[in-house]
Amino acid sequence: MNRFDRITAILIQLQSRKIVKAQDLAERFDISLRTVYRDISSLAEAGVPIIGEAGVGYSIMDGYRLPPVMFTKEEARTFITAEKLMEKFTDLSTQSQYQSAMFKIKSVLRSSEKSMVETLENHIEVRQSSKPFYAENSNTLDILLKSITERKISKIKYNSLGFEDLTERVIEPVGIYHENNYWYTIAYCHLRSNYRNFRSDRILKIELTDQDFQHKHAPLKDFLAQTWDSQNLRLVRIRVGKKQAQHIRNQKYYYGFVSEIVTDDAIEMSFLSATLDGFAHWYLMLATSACILEPEILKDKVRKLLVQISENLALEEQFK
Repeated sequence: MNRFDRITAILIQLQSRKIVKAQDLAERFDISLRTVYRDISSLAEAGVPIIGEAGVGYSIMDGYRLPPVMFTKEEARTFITAEKLMEKFTDLSTQSQYQSAMFKIKSVLRSSEKSMVETLENHIEVRQSSKPFYAENSNTLDILLKSITERKISKIKYNSLGFEDLTERVIEPVGIYHENNYWYTIAYCHLRSNYRNFRSDRILKIELTDQDFQHKHAPLKDFLAQTWDSQNLRLVRIRVGKKQAQHIRNQKYYYGFVSEIVTDDAIEMSFLSATLDGFAHWYLMLATSACILEPEILKDKVRKLLVQISENLALEEQFK
């Protein structure tokens, strides 16, 4: 990237955030801090009202705006891909708001980009295997995001796994994340007086209250790191025949799938498993065309299960 394009990109980033740190700019554009300072100085000399505070970062004075940004064809294509994902993996309220934003984006595209976008819309489709939200609740994600940004408490009706009765919860959402086809929110639960993980499709009703958060929460990434560390995850590696692997495309994500290596006749899969006992039971479905590479303790657990199965079958024969 030449210097002119880089300085323009820095200006756009300054307009997109309230505060931008020099280190973040250096990492994004792979330049030194000295170069960042020089580029910021050039913008200031050109008349851009940049405010800099040591140890905090840079910001642009309120009210300053660039003329409408012109998008490249490559950028325009990514909008359509993102729009297709938003249609499938967000709630109706968020979809509607994103669609409104897309109309504004498309309005500033050149004629050639508009034609390209209209053509591409019919050639991208996203398929999903599960519904990320309760069918009768169309604003779960939108309310959670409002709750986080406005620091207002939310009330939800939640269907916990393994329990028939619904529970009413008063929560303070910390953040949201997407995993295994579902959205989750980590939130402080007033009922449990602790942090809990709530899955989006089990939230049957949600409403935003006018009550402020009663607690100050750490960033979401800190909670996720603690969650994964507390699970004592174990590395599991198995080799599965290609034909059998086709039948577990979605299932594998529920058992901690992280990566795979494709060979001539098989696929070597790696998992981070929180429970080897549960993984051993699932592995039995694959056992006729798979083998365990590691750990050895998983092999022992599978052997014990096979012995138990054999003993159960023998007992069944006795009672015939």
